[in-house]
Amino acid sequence: MECRFCQTQLEHVFIDLVNSPASNSFLTEEQLNEPETFFPLKVYTCHNCFLVQVDEYKKSDAIFDSNYVYFSSYSKSWLEHAKRYTEMMTERFGYNEDSLVIEVASNDGYLLQYFKEKNIPVMGIEPTANTAQVSMEKGIKTVIEFFGSELADRFANTWDVKADLLLGNNVLAHVPDIVDFVKGMKIILKDTGVVTMEFPHLMQLVDNNQFDTIYHEHFSYLSLYTVQQIFAAQGLELFDVDELPTHGGSLRIYARHQEDASKPVSPNIAAVLKKEMDKGMNGLAYYDHFQQKALKVKLDLYEFLIDQKRAGKQVAGYGAAAKGNTLMNYCGIKNDLVSFVVDANPHKQNKFLPASHIPVYDEQHLKDARPDYVIILPWNLKEEIMGQLAYIREWGGRFVIPIPELQLL
Repeated sequence: MECRFCQTQLEHVFIDLVNSPASNSFLTEEQLNEPETFFPLKVYTCHNCFLVQVDEYKKSDAIFDSNYVYFSSYSKSWLEHAKRYTEMMTERFGYNEDSLVIEVASNDGYLLQYFKEKNIPVMGIEPTANTAQVSMEKGIKTVIEFFGSELADRFANTWDVKADLLLGNNVLAHVPDIVDFVKGMKIILKDTGVVTMEFPHLMQLVDNNQFDTIYHEHFSYLSLYTVQQIFAAQGLELFDVDELPTHGGSLRIYARHQEDASKPVSPNIAAVLKKEMDKGMNGLAYYDHFQQKALKVKLDLYEFLIDQKRAGKQVAGYGAAAKGNTLMNYCGIKNDLVSFVVDANPHKQNKFLPASHIPVYDEQHLKDARPDYVIILPWNLKEEIMGQLAYIREWGGRFVIPIPELQLL
């Protein structure tokens, strides 16, 4: 396998999570008796550009199909994050009714709706038809396609449409051809336009043992050091960066055309790069020992679940998140150790988690079953979830946080 950015032959395994189905491929009851397809989940570190990446065993068009189950609007905290972003960007760059905001991977319109409320023209690009339909019902014009240089060329040269603001949240890591994706940004961006992209920070993944954020939908695991190289190769310059608490620690990068002198480079870029270099992210030693850290979580969680089973206790999960499926499948957990998972998203309810076959129910099932322990699978939302489910304390229930290490709360 060659690096998907610099074509260096990949030799260094970052972590091997063995085989797993696609993390959002939920099953119907009828599918439980059918064979499931598993794909290798091995991640490499490029020793040249330090892009951490999974091999493309499962094609992106098979992952992001018309029955995609992730809808952004089911997280209250994520909606609040999107609204704050809208306010900040409008104030900083002065977007108005003469501007155009384009979002790549616009999902169900969770973010563009806030620009629309301000009478700022918006357009979404979203490959999953069912989430795009929800967005269009909100009055957001949406193109149902994968974004890349070919689509960007149609926007710019056939339709004469370019963006004042081009944004993408948690999409840069999801694209198999990251070079073509960034090339498309260059094409679709107005001369003085701004790109912002948010993505989980590789530094946080390594330092906080977030191995469960590795799954087939995430083709790349990104540092500022590497992203700066990828953007520069396509004629885009990073001029600012924010460190965010979302998804266990993310970066929001701001980019412009290299020819655009109207936006000076913030000292934040040098500060975050220094932080990465001080940790050694431009050397292979930093990426060693991650497999052992993940294995410790696996052994601790499995041992905990066996102890509860022997003690006659019931364990449930909350949040049928993709990261939860990675955790369950790597740890070898099935529905005999975790009875069920609760999720607010009706598109996941009454289905089953891939491989583990754990059923997914609505929250009422949790209240009826009164489990002794609830594992919070989307640990990045633990404060929101613990507040929402505080009532489990009434029957002596406790929360379990598996990452970065097993905690009982």
